[in-house]
Amino acid sequence: MKARTLLFLRATLGCLLIWWGLDKLIQVEHGVQVAEHFYWGVGTSQSWLRVAGALEILLGAVVVLGLGRRWAYPAQALTDTNVLFYPSVIVFAASLVLWAFRDEDRLALDGRLAGAHT
Repeated sequence: MKARTLLFLRATLGCLLIWWGLDKLIQVEHGVQVAEHFYWGVGTSQSWLRVAGALEILLGAVVVLGLGRRWAYPAQALTDTNVLFYPSVIVFAASLVLWAFRDEDRLALDGRLAGAHT
């Protein structure tokens, strides 16, 4: 059950990153509004939001697949660190759980499917 639970957590967090990235790419104006409201106007450039969105989608896909977890989980934890925005705290906490238990996450594609440890 532990491996399936970690897979579920990893997949839902990764999909959330993909969703947030798509929002930055497709609804750039919304991304500007979010940055102005929650991030004190930092990162409101439309070109920056598109780059950030593409990187967020890539990171989300890597997280969902369970690739490069040694660097993907810390990167995921740092993607949205605005603690004033409550969902960010939840994502941050869940990212830390995945990071802490990455060796227990056996249903990942980064070489741990066979149960090997690093």
